[in-house]
Amino acid sequence: MTDFRALLADLRRPRLLIRAARFGMADYRRDRDLKRLIDAQTPATPESALPKLFCEEERLEDTRRSGDLGYSLSRHVEVLIALMAEARLLGREVRG
Repeated sequence: MTDFRALLADLRRPRLLIRAARFGMADYRRDRDLKRLIDAQTPATPESALPKLFCEEERLEDTRRSGDLGYSLSRHVEVLIALMAEARLLGREVRG
């Protein structure tokens, strides 16, 4: 099993990006946000959502670093918020 908390702790991103994500965690609603971010038709568990979120975050980070004009800062922050919030839910019972 992958230790998602360790992966998240090892993530090296600009400080402002991480601070924005931490601030946004208060407004995270998995029933609303997770479906949109990972295109999930059914409610996902944190264990099934995290690999998809990490993949999307890595894609966004690559886009950011390359200077691509298609980069979306707001989407990157949203994905980081979901990553942090879902990692907190690991091992807990999830209510939609």
